[in-house]
Amino acid sequence: MKNVILFAAIAITSIGCAQSKENKEVPKAVKEAFQKGYPNTKVDWDIEKDGFEAEFKMNGKDASANYNKAGHKLATEIEIKETEMPAKALTYVSTTYPNKKIKETAKITDDKNVVTYEAEVKIDGKICDLIFDASGKFLKLHKD
Repeated sequence: MKNVILFAAIAITSIGCAQSKENKEVPKAVKEAFQKGYPNTKVDWDIEKDGFEAEFKMNGKDASANYNKAGHKLATEIEIKETEMPAKALTYVSTTYPNKKIKETAKITDDKNVVTYEAEVKIDGKICDLIFDASGKFLKLHKD
């Protein structure tokens, strides 16, 4: 009998958790904003602390767009080749982290049309994003 009660309690808890995940769907306003900006584009959604991230392909490259809960696009990030990074940024990485290889690079455009660049590097066993302004000046280090 104890096993039946324990099983029932686990089943009820699992159903409750599944329902709470379903309630965290992407709001209609966010989906509509994405559709308007990127019509007929296949998208995978991630729920983030401050909003939602749409992951998709743009011109054959990995891309993402971040939206707040009201559907306002905050930023777009698109994968670029390392050679498309500002030269000053590449020099910074090679001199500051001489034994580190850049794993991924991206161009980020925020909602005010400000462009920044991101270089992903593994530092002390952790994936880190080095952020640069449009001219290649180092701005900050973001650890995942």
